[in-house]
Amino acid sequence: MVSICLARAGAKKQPYYHIVVTDSRNKRDGRYLELVGHYNPVAHGQAERLRMDQERVKHWIGVGAQATETVATLLKAASA
Repeated sequence: MVSICLARAGAKKQPYYHIVVTDSRNKRDGRYLELVGHYNPVAHGQAERLRMDQERVKHWIGVGAQATETVATLLKAASA
């Protein structure tokens, strides 16, 4: 199954996530099909908290990809 999930990047105590489309059998930070956005939960000041390519996410959901709970929450926040 294809899923849209978060892949962890960044340093210890400074999380940064890539929003990726991947096969659910791959590792969390492993190989992915497409990078569709970035999420920085500890953004301060002028730093960008969330960037997501809405059209590519809609395309992947349209062809059957399942978003994880966290990504679904971020999708709602990005569309509002």
